Formats: sequence, C-alpha cells, structure tokens
Amino acid sequence: MTAQFKKLTLKPATLDDAEYVNRLINQAYRGQEGWTRETDIVDGKRSSIEDVRDLIKNPDSHILVAKLNEVLTACICVEEKEKQAYIGTFAVNPTFQNQGIGKIVLSLAEDYAVDKLGSQQLLMVVISQREELISFYERRGYQRTGKISEYPVHLNVGVPIIEGLTIEYLEKNITTDSC
Repeated sequence: MTAQFKKLTLKPATLDDAEYVNRLINQAYRGQEGWTRETDIVDGKRSSIEDVRDLIKNPDSHILVAKLNEVLTACICVEEKEKQAYIGTFAVNPTFQNQGIGKIVLSLAEDYAVDKLGSQQLLMVVISQREELISFYERRGYQRTGKISEYPVHLNVGVPIIEGLTIEYLEKNITTDSC
C-alpha cells in the first residue's frame, strides 16, 4: 500500500457526485474487471442514478466518497438505524482494487458510524455465494448471523443468473478497540 492511500479520506457525496457514484457502483459490481464482482451471478444494473440521488438526499443515509487526485476511487453508504449502522453500496474502482483501499474505506466508514452516528453495531448484507467477499468481511471482524434470505429481486438491484441465489446478514459489534 502506498503512502497516498494512507492519507485517503471520506467525504459526503453531493448531488454533483451522483452520476460518478452510480457509474462506479455499476462498474465495480457488474463490470468485467476487479477481484470481486457479481457479473457471473447477477445480471443488470446494481444501481440507477435515481437510487444514488435518493440516498444522497435521505438524511438517514450517508454516501461517502474517496478520491485520489480528483478521481473517484471508492464509495460506501452508512445508513442510520437507531444505534445500528447498515453498511452497503460499497464499491472500489476496479483499477484500485486489491491494493488495500477497500480495507481503509471500510475502516473509515466504521469510524464514521461510531463517531458521527453513535452506532454500537454494524450490519451488512452480502450475497451468500460470494464466499471471497464474506471472508474479506470476516477478516475485518464481521460475523455471520445465520440469517439468510432470498435474493431481493424486488429492490431492482439485478436479476440472478444462477438458481437459488441468497443474501446473508453479517454484523460487527462495536467495542472501544474494534474500529
């Protein structure tokens, strides 16, 4: 990891960022590059420009972006739910994947959830069949809850290509030394 990544910071996305954030999300989740993507298991767009704008406008959602040399490098959403924070819409530009940026962005988002929102528990949902991604989160302190649901086609986040696609819930309880 280079020194420039260690100085990476997250800033709230603005409506001016929405188009770029949407493009990044679709490129990272459904593109052809990068170490982690859903291209082989889910078809269609992961997000729309309207979805991103709605998240930016929602006072309970915090879309945070990271830029290097003015290039959008990553985004992540932290949604407030009482003393819990739901972490999602996490995307790293495929050009920058596998260089440690994802670890930094996730850690910064967790700090944001704890410091700014007072969260005591972090939650996320991952496609169950994405074992490499679940392992990534487990190495960062997230645990499988055992709660599994059908893939949420009704949310318009893509259509499963493989039969039996499910989502799995992960959680991380916050202690003074976990973030």
